[in-house]
Amino acid sequence: MPFSEVLGQDLAVSVLRRSIAMNRVSHAYLFSGIEGCGKKKTALAFVQAVFCGRDEACGVCSSCRKIASGQHPDLHILEPDGAFIKIDQVRELQKELSYRPFEAPKKACIIDGADKFNLASGNALLKTLEEPPGNALMILIATERSTVLQTILSRCQALTFQPLPAALIEERLVREQFPAEAARVAATLCGGSLRRGIEIATDGVLEGRVRFLERVLALELKDIAKLFAAAEEFAADKEGLPGLLELLLSFLRDVLIYRSAPEALANADLAQLVEREASRCREGRVMELIEQLAAMRRMLARNVNARLALEVFFMKLATR
Repeated sequence: MPFSEVLGQDLAVSVLRRSIAMNRVSHAYLFSGIEGCGKKKTALAFVQAVFCGRDEACGVCSSCRKIASGQHPDLHILEPDGAFIKIDQVRELQKELSYRPFEAPKKACIIDGADKFNLASGNALLKTLEEPPGNALMILIATERSTVLQTILSRCQALTFQPLPAALIEERLVREQFPAEAARVAATLCGGSLRRGIEIATDGVLEGRVRFLERVLALELKDIAKLFAAAEEFAADKEGLPGLLELLLSFLRDVLIYRSAPEALANADLAQLVEREASRCREGRVMELIEQLAAMRRMLARNVNARLALEVFFMKLATR
């Protein structure tokens, strides 16, 4: 997967290609950006180019083919074991990096989840980050730079990856044979994440979007049992909940801007539903709901009780 296959990250790619061309590849990098914007794909393309010995991998040599198939003996990929990267994983990686490369000019590792180090495992990695054995190349990946331990961050060259433009995601989805309307809506709802755009377009999210919104918007405090039942049901779907909250946040944003910019709706196909809610809610209340929903999403990222958080938010949403 050469750099030419990386979408929408021209600045980061140009920095990496230039470092190879000038023979100034750093020993440790931190790639940060939202999920699904191309960080890991860029990391693999970077390692492929370094191993291939050029600023754009050829894609056909033995080294390139082995990286593309995930079989290169000198590339090690480390991911969290459960909620965290554990100290035993770090020690095993250090052991692997201490060996001489089998084929490549150096060893390389990609740590996907650099924000998942606990204090012990993070501290165990510091010496390796400062002086990688055999001039090894280390690439750390995280969604937010601020969540990475400062001791790790200070030892890496940081590159920020931007959310992908909606037009680029829509074009890619159409090329992947998704229907044009599904591609357009998914591209506007995915927040710049190609991975999320594909999930929205394929997992029935669009089909169930109206039912979800109608159900949530119909919640009432006088029927608190139904409200609590909805919170319990949605909280139980741990994998689907973030996507549902994205849909609701996108919809509330549309309600907020409808009066001033109806042509800019992300959910253009739901204009009638947006208009109905805009006529029922004052702008100040919609802004409060958006702020409360954003706050709840941050709390959920910190593993608070999802059912309780949803109950509180739904009660605020149901307050007329």
